[in-house]
Amino acid sequence: MRAAAPARRTEVSIRGPQFFLNGKPTYAGRSYQGLKIEGLLMNVRAVQAIFDDLNPETRGRWVYPDTGKWDPERNTNEFVAALPEWRRNGLLGFTVNLQGGSPEGYSKGQPWENTAISPEGGLRPAYMNRLTRVLDRADELGMVAIVGYFYFGQDQRVKDEAAVRRAVTNATNWLLDRDYRNVLVEIDNESDVKAYDHEILKPGRVPELIELVKGMRRGGRRLLVGTSYGGGTPAGANVVKASDFLLLHGNGADDPARIRKMIQASRQAETWRPMPVLINEDDHFRFNEPENHMMEALRNYASWGYFEPGKSDYVEGHQCPPVNWGINTERKRQFFAKLQEVTGGAA
Repeated sequence: MRAAAPARRTEVSIRGPQFFLNGKPTYAGRSYQGLKIEGLLMNVRAVQAIFDDLNPETRGRWVYPDTGKWDPERNTNEFVAALPEWRRNGLLGFTVNLQGGSPEGYSKGQPWENTAISPEGGLRPAYMNRLTRVLDRADELGMVAIVGYFYFGQDQRVKDEAAVRRAVTNATNWLLDRDYRNVLVEIDNESDVKAYDHEILKPGRVPELIELVKGMRRGGRRLLVGTSYGGGTPAGANVVKASDFLLLHGNGADDPARIRKMIQASRQAETWRPMPVLINEDDHFRFNEPENHMMEALRNYASWGYFEPGKSDYVEGHQCPPVNWGINTERKRQFFAKLQEVTGGAA
């Protein structure tokens, strides 16, 4: 018999277009340059926080320069150790995926095997143990984890649609059984990407999985859930209707107007109702300039998420293992400085 879940400290909820933590709006009372910040969820794409590679032929690509070995436990431990500093700078959210993201930043083929989900839709204990450490620390710090289930390039390792549904059920039960309240669910990363093998993960049918998660409860409580779209793509009416919040991406052309149009088009869907709009992946920066993707999102009352692919050298970025999760480069320092300026930091 599994031990009872510990008492949780952080609970995320939604009221209209705003995020709340423990019954209070995020960044309560905060504004920046006349823009409302209260109710937003500023975030970082940290999808490799529980990364591993089960393919012996590619595992050597991710070795740490100081040891010459890849170590998934070290990766997670260093991520968890970095969270307090992120939080002090005003970060309230991050995305972590059960199937990660491309460890090369952008790639055509994905021969590596990085998936917490088995071919039959089960959950691999080593991955989930690492996720436990991540979610527990986030809960202690008052942070929200956007937990993604599927990633294109790895979804084909789940054998069929029944296994996909089984995985969604198992992952949702896992989160509910442990009473995590600081979690938002992202069914799959960029559902409109053509690389997905399973039709149920694509925009036409992914609402079925959103509804599956919404229908699972513990003591009347359920998880908040949505899915994301590729860079610059507005949400479709069927996904808007099913979702608790919208996940959009800002990758592609460096053009703040494109961010504005994407957000506005999503809000003009025929099924629109007031809900949070959250960008949780954007690889454009220029934080010291007045016109950039982050500022355009804020002008349109949308949360923004920092995504820096970097490269596999333990220096840059947050997506290419081995990741240095510290604020260790000039670009990271610029982002976190701007974040603190916008949010007021830990307060």
